[in-house]
Amino acid sequence: MEATIEVSGLRKRFGQTRALDGMTFGVQAGQVTGFVGPNGAGKSTTMRVVLGLDAADEGTALVGGRPYTSLTSPLRHVGALLDAGALQPSRTARNHLLWLAHSQGFAAARVDEVIDLVGLGTVARRKAGGFSLGMRQRLGIAAALLGDPPVLMLDEPFNGLDPEGIVWIRGLLRSLAAEGRAVLVSSHLMSELQDTAGHLVVVGRGKVVADTSVARLIERASDGLVALRTTARSEAMSALAHAGATVSATGPDTLTVSGLTAQDVVGVLNARAVPFSEVSAHRATLEEAYLDLTRDAVEFKGAAR
Repeated sequence: MEATIEVSGLRKRFGQTRALDGMTFGVQAGQVTGFVGPNGAGKSTTMRVVLGLDAADEGTALVGGRPYTSLTSPLRHVGALLDAGALQPSRTARNHLLWLAHSQGFAAARVDEVIDLVGLGTVARRKAGGFSLGMRQRLGIAAALLGDPPVLMLDEPFNGLDPEGIVWIRGLLRSLAAEGRAVLVSSHLMSELQDTAGHLVVVGRGKVVADTSVARLIERASDGLVALRTTARSEAMSALAHAGATVSATGPDTLTVSGLTAQDVVGVLNARAVPFSEVSAHRATLEEAYLDLTRDAVEFKGAAR
C-alpha cells in the first residue's frame, strides 16, 4: 500500500457550524507533516473523516489511494492515536494491546515488541486506568504501531510527556518517517514541531491557510525583520517608531524591528545616542510564523494587557 494521505475538498457541517470548508492537502511518505491551527480550525474533524469516524458532506479522504472504510485489517495500513484516554481502565497495558492484536490477527510477539519500543516494559502488567497521561500516550502510540503501518496519524502526541518523553517521541517520529512512512502529527506545541516536522499544513476556519515546508515558512516569516538587543528598550522603541519602523518587544532587553534595514536601525540609534549591544537579521520561530498566519482565524481571543 502506498504511504500517503490525500484530502480533497472536504466540507462538513454540524448543525449551523461549518467545521470543514474545502479542506485540501496531502501527506507524503518519508516525512513528518505537522497539522496545526487554532481551536475549532477543523483538525480533529479532518482526522476523524480520514479514519471513517465522521462522514464528510462533500469531498474525499484517501489513505494509500483508498477510503479507510474499504481497508481490510486497517491497523496494517493506518495507525492512529486520537484519544489517549480511549481504553478499558481495568485492563493491563499488555492485555489492552493483546485484545487489539487478537482483533486484527496479529501475533502476541508483536505486542511485546511495541511495548518495548514505547518504553512501557516495566509497567506492561499494570492496569491502564492508573497510568499518567504521558504513559497513556505511550500506550496509544504502541497501539498505533501494532500493525507496522505505512501511515500514522497522531493527535497531540506530545501532551502529558515529560522532557525525556518529548525527546523520545521526537526521535521516534523522525525515525518512522525515515523508514518511508507518511506521518501526520496534529499539535499545538510549535517548538516541538519545529524540531520534528519537515512539512507543515496550517489550517484555519475549516480550510488550509498554508501548505509548505517548515524551513520555507520560517524563512518567509523572517524576511525583513531585524533583531535588536538594548538596555534602553523604551528609548529604542520610541526612536525607531519615530523613524517609521514597527517595533515589538520580545524580551526584557530584546526587540524585533520591521520597516527598517539593520543599517538603518544602527543609524537611528546612534543619532539618538541610544545604547545597543547587537543588531542582526531576525530568524523567526515556527510559533511566530504560525501566529502571523492564523491571526485572523482564531475564534476566541483574550484581551490585550
